[in-house]
Amino acid sequence: MCGIAGLAPVAEAAAPEPARLAALAASLAHRGPDGMGQEIGGRVGLMQTRLAIIDLDGGRQPLHAGAAALIANGEIYNYRELREALGRGQPPARFATASDCEPPLHLWQQNGLGFVTDLRGMYAIALHDRAARRLVLARDPFGIKPLYVAQGPEGLAFASEPRALLEAGIVPRDIAPDIREELLQLQFTTGAATIFPGITRVLPGETLVVADGHVIERRRLAALPEGRAEDIGEEAALARLDAALEESVALHQRSDVPYGLFLSGGIDSAVLLTLMARLNTAPVLAFTAGFDVPGAADEREAAASLAHASRARHETMVISRAMVWRHLPEIVAAMDDPAADFAIIPTWFLARAARDAVKVVLSGEGGDEIFAGYGRYRSAMRPWFLGGRVMHGRGVFDRLPGILRKRGGAWRDGIAAAEAAATLPGRTRLMAAQASDIAEWLPNDLLLKLDRCLMAHGVEGRTPFLDRGIAEAVFRLPDRLKVRDGMGKYLLRQWLAHHQPAARPFARKQGFTVPIGAWIAEDGERLGTLVAERPCIAEIADPERVRALFRAAAGRNEGPAAWNLLFYALWHRAHILGRASSGDVFAALAEK
Repeated sequence: MCGIAGLAPVAEAAAPEPARLAALAASLAHRGPDGMGQEIGGRVGLMQTRLAIIDLDGGRQPLHAGAAALIANGEIYNYRELREALGRGQPPARFATASDCEPPLHLWQQNGLGFVTDLRGMYAIALHDRAARRLVLARDPFGIKPLYVAQGPEGLAFASEPRALLEAGIVPRDIAPDIREELLQLQFTTGAATIFPGITRVLPGETLVVADGHVIERRRLAALPEGRAEDIGEEAALARLDAALEESVALHQRSDVPYGLFLSGGIDSAVLLTLMARLNTAPVLAFTAGFDVPGAADEREAAASLAHASRARHETMVISRAMVWRHLPEIVAAMDDPAADFAIIPTWFLARAARDAVKVVLSGEGGDEIFAGYGRYRSAMRPWFLGGRVMHGRGVFDRLPGILRKRGGAWRDGIAAAEAAATLPGRTRLMAAQASDIAEWLPNDLLLKLDRCLMAHGVEGRTPFLDRGIAEAVFRLPDRLKVRDGMGKYLLRQWLAHHQPAARPFARKQGFTVPIGAWIAEDGERLGTLVAERPCIAEIADPERVRALFRAAAGRNEGPAAWNLLFYALWHRAHILGRASSGDVFAALAEK
């Protein structure tokens, strides 16, 4: 995993300055502690900070082939197969390194803009062809790896994180009010626009062509197969699933450095551990987090039982309120593209614990979306007159009127657009709901959280469920193999029952929920006063109601709302005011 950035000036502008590239590199150093490379060629500047995972000595970037140079953030898991096929080509490709990121260069020379169709992995790629005078930016179809662009009068800039564009002075530290409302109500933001005016996301699966500092062409590669649900029986589906799972996990284990697993007590990580145990002779190293709040959802016991059954080495940690308050400014500062997901807390702490033992971690993100695990999917399957409800239908503050000074319905426009785009001919209600989440919730919340929290500690996160082979094997399964008897992920549970019954896949799971409301309530008076007094909060919310909200944060609706305001206050301090994340949460909020 790495950080990439670059500058493509308009024809009449000066060539990029090395100092500007150095500023971009400095802001992305946490993503690549193992080295930095940069070059200015043909008036385009490229830079990469490297986290060395494959070809540790020879894989430094930019990589070159003919007139083309490439920098990348990600992993091309089928690089061995691509190298073999390209080596048989006419003429055969000649590789200068053993890097997984070199095959895309040769595919570019062979197929032009179609080079991404053969890639299987997670990636954000910048490829500059001096002969064609084109810069090509490409992002993987699931949006596992981030990429952002800023178009200005001097040209186009791109980076792995918005903070790089802010800290290099390319884009001012401003707020888009409509995106802020979406964040507060939804806890993440949708589409190409970000909360920073002037910075947009390269969409999942999108390829941009840039000439003379302007985007001149866009293409999109779909993450999911098209077509209606298949007519397939359970046994055939299980056999196909087993082959797809084993292949994907095997590919995701390709690494020249140690790797491990984030293990909860849930279905998804249990499946990954079962397959990793099958494929590895040495015990798998698994990491689990729990909480010190009595009665909090805590799956350490279930995870320990599964680790024992799989002969894994198991490391656990307990996250306390004191730990969270001490490190929360750092954790929130990692989320420069804001996603106010509670799970940033355990993910950040797990990454910090894992970094001393491994450089790569497999994680179960995508399992609920691909295999239909969420309860909201079962509701979406029903028509409204039978109790069906739209997903993400109510905002966090819709349940608590009077706190925000202004509330409108526009915060849901991005979700509504995703739902409309996902409703294709032949798709069932369930398939459309899954596709909508895969288009927005997955890349802009779950995967963003995983990327930022792990990269803050120089750890690479890999997501085997988000794989072309898995999507082709299971997305078009009939609804009955996804949801049965009021329970999601039916086929995946059946697979686990066959291969690791110790996981108890059909038992009702407690779930993994961060007790943020209980933590806030314990310090509600102090936190509520500090948050209410922040100018960025007073601008959007009534201070007295904010104080009352924090005092009542143990409530089901009040806890998430208080967390959103706490998150936003800390986020604004870090990324709009540009303050360093020093001190604990109380010191950060009290700072003038």
